[in-house]
Amino acid sequence: MKKRLLVFLCVCFGIVFAVQGQNVIPQPNQLMWDDGEFVFDVHTALYTNLKGRDRKFIRAYAAASLPVKRVKTKSTETRNTVQLLLTDTAPMMEAEGYRLTVRPESIIVRAASAAGLFYGLQTLRQLCDSGHIRSVSITDSPRFAYRGVMLDCSRHFWSKDFILKQIDALAYFKLNRLHLHLTDAGGWRMESKKYPRLTSEGAYRTQSDWQKWWNENDRRYCHKGDSGAYGGFYTQRELREIVRYAAQRHITVIPEIEMPGHSNEVNHAYPALSCTGEALSDLCVGNEKTFRFLENVLTEVMKIFPSEYIHIGGDEASREAWQSCPKCQKRMHDEQLATTAELQSYLTARIERFLNAHGRKLLGWDEILEGRIAPHAAVMSWRGEQGGIDASHAGHHVIMSPGGTCYFDKAQDVPWTQPKSFGGYLPLEKVYGYDPVPDKFKGTQVERFVNGLQGNLWTEYVTTENHVEYMLYPRLLAIAERGWTRRPAPYADFHRRALAVVAWMQQNGYHPFDLSKEIGRRSESRQPINHLARGKKVIYYAPYEEKYKAAGEGSLTDGLRGNWDFGDGVWQGFIGERRLDAVVDMGTLTTIHRVSADFLQSIGPDIFAPADVIISVSDDGKHFTPIYNRHTNRDKQREFFIANHRWTGDVTARYIRFQAQADRQGGWIFTDEIIVE
Repeated sequence: MKKRLLVFLCVCFGIVFAVQGQNVIPQPNQLMWDDGEFVFDVHTALYTNLKGRDRKFIRAYAAASLPVKRVKTKSTETRNTVQLLLTDTAPMMEAEGYRLTVRPESIIVRAASAAGLFYGLQTLRQLCDSGHIRSVSITDSPRFAYRGVMLDCSRHFWSKDFILKQIDALAYFKLNRLHLHLTDAGGWRMESKKYPRLTSEGAYRTQSDWQKWWNENDRRYCHKGDSGAYGGFYTQRELREIVRYAAQRHITVIPEIEMPGHSNEVNHAYPALSCTGEALSDLCVGNEKTFRFLENVLTEVMKIFPSEYIHIGGDEASREAWQSCPKCQKRMHDEQLATTAELQSYLTARIERFLNAHGRKLLGWDEILEGRIAPHAAVMSWRGEQGGIDASHAGHHVIMSPGGTCYFDKAQDVPWTQPKSFGGYLPLEKVYGYDPVPDKFKGTQVERFVNGLQGNLWTEYVTTENHVEYMLYPRLLAIAERGWTRRPAPYADFHRRALAVVAWMQQNGYHPFDLSKEIGRRSESRQPINHLARGKKVIYYAPYEEKYKAAGEGSLTDGLRGNWDFGDGVWQGFIGERRLDAVVDMGTLTTIHRVSADFLQSIGPDIFAPADVIISVSDDGKHFTPIYNRHTNRDKQREFFIANHRWTGDVTARYIRFQAQADRQGGWIFTDEIIVE
């Protein structure tokens, strides 16, 4: 195992130093270049005063990562050496801080912890350019204690070796948390000695294609040997190996065991835990067997994962079956719970007490705020930032992970040029622009309780290991820098460094998105458009959805065109029965030659181009005459496109009515601007 590991390090992170000396990610917080350079040669030696296992590991790791062939056991001779020194007088006494000094005669990394030395070594590796390192002084420590990534292992199962490979990349970019989403409807991925049916009955499903299995309602499970069986799980031994491998690289692995929702596979394997005996999404909170099950599973989890936090999910529970379940209703009566949200809070608080009694803490998605939040729980805020802000105001620790900037299941370039994704558009620039602490909360309690940030990769439509890497990198580099660097550089500087790092990753066995070929934002969105209706009043006969209101009532005539992302704050969304039905008041009779609007289709989030579009005009705002009427059949084959509906001609009117309706299958309608010329 050790020999294989070092060979892997040499191949992936060793002697090919394609990342040039100034392309460090994350950017150090304090850096001062100097004249001269250190040059590695056959006599360059490594010395460290670390002890025990830390010493043994760092020696092997450094030898595989740097052009150093000799190891010194004494520090008497410092010339032509790389010294990794643990010291209580290090300038940066933060747990992960370090001081790196490169001079022509030697290299010294000082830190107050083994983690700090390890991070100093990562910077040193990135500075090394074909055996040369320019003289420099760096004083560095992270902005946030939590810098992480979540990998969904349930929707699709990823091999142990693939996860180890990603751990190497996380370490290289100073990320320190790996959150594994181990359980969900897609399959249970952790061996349980006490509940073997979780894997024998719940780890394999009838087909790999998520669209067919979930969206088209197959949703059947099967056994490993069945024809077409798809899935897998990690043995407890494999999980311990992952945890150990990560810990050596100062990465904490956080397991997620979903409860009470997203538990179809559990209820399939153990029907007694369901309110109805069927494979529902939610566990039965009124059943004491549910709590015995959860506590027993978590006991196994805690024996494998030494992490401070155990993630219990808590998101998207439907709570529907609880309303008619006698056991759940009795629980609500006995505990004086007014709502099913409070019933979920009862479960969360009870599980938290169990974890706390075993020296652990509870972490959950922001839905755990609903009802009554457990007293000591930490919140991972994914439905925007507000959940995290509310939790921090209440004295709870927070990890910011909003879907709009931290969900990597979205396309990172023009969607129709990209592999299949969940929908939406999240380019590198938008990830890099995200600050987990909004400006207005700097220096407040919110900042004190925001522990960091995390990028998440849900894998419904990510089916191969290469595709995982494509979706993660380089966006994860932006998470790394925003989590580490206190004053990030302008995006242009980060982009330059990211280009070099992407090329380096490609040379070293990874498959990132090729940033050099990025097309970028939609051309129409780059600057406002002037037209006759710009700034004119819009009267809504059918309301827009508040969540996707864009600029509100003036949005459809503000001159702004949407980007590729429906959530960019420019596209306006409609889901009411009449969908879009809006009237533009030109203010006076106006000669009109063209009326047009664009409509977005993004099938993943259930957004479809309209089936029927009608454009009408009126002089008095009461009696409208149609000038355009178009029916279009739903196009299910094109995952993403923008449909334009345009009337051209010659008419005089004051009011222009634009109606867009969905077909019987429903779905959202999104438009950005009604253009009048």
